[in-house]
Amino acid sequence: MAEYVPLELPENPRLAQNIIHFARALRRAGLPIGPGRVIDAIRAVEAAGFTERMDFFWTLHACFVNRPEHRVIFAQVFRLYWRDPRYLEHMMSFMLPAIRGVQEEKSAASGEKRAAQALLDDNLPNVPENEQSEEGTEIEIKSTLTMSTEEKLRTLDFEQMSTAEVAEAKRMLARLTLPVKPIPSRRGKASVLGKQADFRRTLMKSMRHGGEIRSIARKTPRPRWPNLVVLCDISGSMSQYSRMVLHFLHAVANEKGAGWAKVHAFTFGTRLTNITRHLATRDVDAALKAAGAEAQDWEGGTRIGQCLHAFNRDWSRRVMGQGAVVLLITDGLDRDAAGALEKEMERLHLSSRRLIWLNPLLRWDGFAPKAAGIRAMLPHVDSFRAGHSIQSLEELAAAISRPDDPGEKTRLMAMI
Repeated sequence: MAEYVPLELPENPRLAQNIIHFARALRRAGLPIGPGRVIDAIRAVEAAGFTERMDFFWTLHACFVNRPEHRVIFAQVFRLYWRDPRYLEHMMSFMLPAIRGVQEEKSAASGEKRAAQALLDDNLPNVPENEQSEEGTEIEIKSTLTMSTEEKLRTLDFEQMSTAEVAEAKRMLARLTLPVKPIPSRRGKASVLGKQADFRRTLMKSMRHGGEIRSIARKTPRPRWPNLVVLCDISGSMSQYSRMVLHFLHAVANEKGAGWAKVHAFTFGTRLTNITRHLATRDVDAALKAAGAEAQDWEGGTRIGQCLHAFNRDWSRRVMGQGAVVLLITDGLDRDAAGALEKEMERLHLSSRRLIWLNPLLRWDGFAPKAAGIRAMLPHVDSFRAGHSIQSLEELAAAISRPDDPGEKTRLMAMI
């Protein structure tokens, strides 16, 4: 265990204080930084010293970064905190909500928006560059209502959230999991308590004794996990919900030990786009930026029947084998004919082990299946659920483990 000599600091150590605040910003941006690393960083700067900005950068980089996906976030937070003299205006330009249908003149680089959110956090003290008098403004942070705020955020509609609430909701979605129970397969594995006789292993063991069978080997079904196939609507009416759902799917795709064999993700509006390889990127900002660049029909029209036809024709046999579970996220408002949509939904339902439809329109108490697209799709799903809040996504995790849970399908089918 490392032993440190006493570190002599001045009475008002501004550099050490700034390093502490810098570490807090990195922690809010997603880097796993504890008090030990902060102490190591202060002592490393004191021991190594620096005459150029790059020396200071790499000293802190060595103390705070230990994963490749954290390099971009560290570089963006470092640039905004230590280098850019107009960092506040720069960050505010990324935090202001953009008008729908109008693209920003300059898009945020990977990790830049997360760095801005971390540095603009109200809990982060503002450290002045110049010396101030001892009589300063005391900042008191109250965390007594934190739990009630999270409970309120869980039930809040994604479309009604402010910029700060969206940032907090994304952090909550990153902690969600989507576990699934294993599926018994025809292949077996050796087990003393197995109920099936393993004749192959029995004969192989008998060869060691001249063909004499002394005991019967047993086996039990080997568990296997299904694939998760997600079809997410990114049309204009679904854009805000799609962004939050994709954050959730990124966390599911990168969660180790969640049970899924593989997560396949597709977006559709006027055409189908495969974004599976983009969700495999560990950094969520880089993953969603690449997915948005790949899907050129973001916030466009909706052709559900045509896109489902492309999926059934080109991708169904590749990703739907071995009992895949399908999540369909859309509001069901389609431009195409209902007959073609119903045919493609029936084919998708027959190809999947279970088809779950998440519709944000279910947030309304008076929702009824009046649209032609919804009436064509509803009979061919196993479960019909809401998908407009964090709580609805939490309930989805419980519904996947219950194959007999139809959600709101039974009630709405009675209205057709």
